[in-house]
Amino acid sequence: MATGKEPDDRGELEDAIERARRRREHWLRTGEWPLGRALAMMSRFGWTIVGPILLGAFVGRWLDRTFDTGVFWSAALVFAGAAAGFWAVWKGMNSE
Repeated sequence: MATGKEPDDRGELEDAIERARRRREHWLRTGEWPLGRALAMMSRFGWTIVGPILLGAFVGRWLDRTFDTGVFWSAALVFAGAAAGFWAVWKGMNSE
């Protein structure tokens, strides 16, 4: 049964196969990362998440004290910092 989506699906599959082939060829040429580089990347991504969270906590706490709002700003900005940090790591992982 033809649905009309088969040419697009086939193109997407061929693109995925080509990307996998290029990644494998790149890995065969370059090999695995040294331990130091892998640890540095994990550390960088960890601080990319923690930094915005801490910034959100400090700014949120200051706003809560200034406007006497309990933990409203602290909670909101910690959540926003976590979202920003995870988004930045996701973008960074896709660019490596």
